[in-house]
Amino acid sequence: MTDTLKVRPAPPPHPLSAYIDRLKAGGALVPDTPENVLEVVGILKSYGVVLDAYYRNLLYISEHQFLVFFPFFKYFNGEMSPAKLFRHWWHDRINFEYAEYCMKAMFWHGGGGLDAYIDTPEFRDRAQQAIAARIKSNLWLQGLHRLFPEFLLEHVRQLAYYSTLGQFWKVMSEMFLLLSDRYDRGEIHSISQVVTHILDGLVAAAGLPITYAVTIHGQTYDIIPKSKGLMFLPDAAVPYVEAVFFRGTPFSGTVSYNAQLYAIPPDQSRFTYGALYADPLPIGGAGIPPTLLMQDMRHFLPDYLLDVYRTGLRGESDLRVKICETFQKSMFCVTTATIFGLAPHPLNTTDPEQQRQNQVYLETWMNRFLDSRLPDVQVVDR
Repeated sequence: MTDTLKVRPAPPPHPLSAYIDRLKAGGALVPDTPENVLEVVGILKSYGVVLDAYYRNLLYISEHQFLVFFPFFKYFNGEMSPAKLFRHWWHDRINFEYAEYCMKAMFWHGGGGLDAYIDTPEFRDRAQQAIAARIKSNLWLQGLHRLFPEFLLEHVRQLAYYSTLGQFWKVMSEMFLLLSDRYDRGEIHSISQVVTHILDGLVAAAGLPITYAVTIHGQTYDIIPKSKGLMFLPDAAVPYVEAVFFRGTPFSGTVSYNAQLYAIPPDQSRFTYGALYADPLPIGGAGIPPTLLMQDMRHFLPDYLLDVYRTGLRGESDLRVKICETFQKSMFCVTTATIFGLAPHPLNTTDPEQQRQNQVYLETWMNRFLDSRLPDVQVVDR
């Protein structure tokens, strides 16, 4: 009696296999059309200007507001004037609160070498030296530190993230503004060129050291020394993408925080509140942090992008929503560059084993895009 050989059926294609094929062919997650190129470059120019302001303020806070517990003027970067104060009260300013929202998301979700380092004895020792210098002549803080020894230390951990995100955004701001300049010179014509520009920038900055030091009473304290080997790509860029693009935090007022209702996943790794999932329609509502970013970017839109928005069905009445939709396109371009940069092998490889590993790698990414706004950014017409 002969055994019948059972042929195992081929597994069904991944629901997002079309995007995998596009990436393998050198394409991007966003369709390559002249309209998309204009929108993505235009919004990244505005974003680059905003990030320039964000990163400067984050670095200012980390270096000059060290353990200042009532930092009423932390958003002024040390430049106080009555006119600037009135503009601040009138909300005619950059909304630095969004930068802090992103910083806290990174701090909360962790990941990378920084997350591991801030829990080490070395970090504790270095932070304690800076804390001791800071509270040397403040009896109240000395007493607080004795009662709650982790309190000030946790603040220093957070300040380390202020500095790290500031250093990350400095690179990204310069990268996006250079992209705009290249577009204006006629050097950028396709989404693939946009992705290549971003990828090249990430690769060039990959090994930049992430450091953090504060100066107190004329003495410098290295809290994250260069010798720790923290670097731009693995310890700032990748945790940022994970925390801000994917996970994010639940927006207050849109979802219940009642644990018994299970409206929020109990596992942070299952969070889908990041930029790649956000519904653009609530943008403009109270309690929605990206509203602050869209409000900031609307002040720096290039004329050619503003003209596109004005010709839409509702003109400028839904400008923040349009900005958010375009911003998501740009973030999928950044994500494409990240996918290319982290791939285990070139996506156009002909080696069967490398192709298999790439397929597993790409399907892992696509699994996270299943509930994202990826299908929506394929639409070109408004």
